[in-house]
Amino acid sequence: MTQLLSRTLPRALVSAGALRANLELIKQRRIRQSLGEALIDVRADAYGHGADLVTSLAKELDMFGVNRGAGAAEVFRSPSGDIGPGVIAAADVPPRMTLGLADGAFRPALTLVGEVLGVKQLRAGEGVSYGHTFVAAADTRVALVTGGYAQGLVRSLGNKLAVSIAGTRHRIVGRVAMDVCVVDVGDAAVSRGDDVVLLGDPQRNEPALAEWVEITGMPAEELVTLVGLRSRREVVA
Repeated sequence: MTQLLSRTLPRALVSAGALRANLELIKQRRIRQSLGEALIDVRADAYGHGADLVTSLAKELDMFGVNRGAGAAEVFRSPSGDIGPGVIAAADVPPRMTLGLADGAFRPALTLVGEVLGVKQLRAGEGVSYGHTFVAAADTRVALVTGGYAQGLVRSLGNKLAVSIAGTRHRIVGRVAMDVCVVDVGDAAVSRGDDVVLLGDPQRNEPALAEWVEITGMPAEELVTLVGLRSRREVVA
């Protein structure tokens, strides 16, 4: 039963390399500005990215402490003592920098990957998912993909978000269900077991977090927290 449940969950891949690069960039900027040590925000399990992972990376860089909430903070110092001048404020490094939640120099650290469970023909006039909010205008093919609102794929993404399969974007059609969604793949070479990037890096033609924010109207921090806490999280390079 546990194996079957795990199979239905998309994978939330957290890049340790992206997190480390973001922290290193923050450190370099603070040194140039003579700001000294800083606290980073790891509340809500580092917004779904893993508080222990982010804390360990921060500790390696000798310039950060972490704020876990409720007034608690851990401050890391190098063996030689203070790194530089400056007052440590409560979480003075916003999570959108540490976790790469905004466009710019910081790298997105979280990728949500589903799996194609099956592909079938959809005839013109046939609908999919609850209430048939999508009805095919012409014959097409649709894929059933792991990942639904129970894993943070917000319902309002249905009929709007285009996911990535083998580098090509395909739109979610119909309402997002609890654990799955349906994707219109047309005549693309898509088959059972293929990876589907639901949230990723726009530089690889994957759905950006900014797209999720625009469609749902929800804050980036809330969206990634839902994904990271509810999916099968894995740390990657």
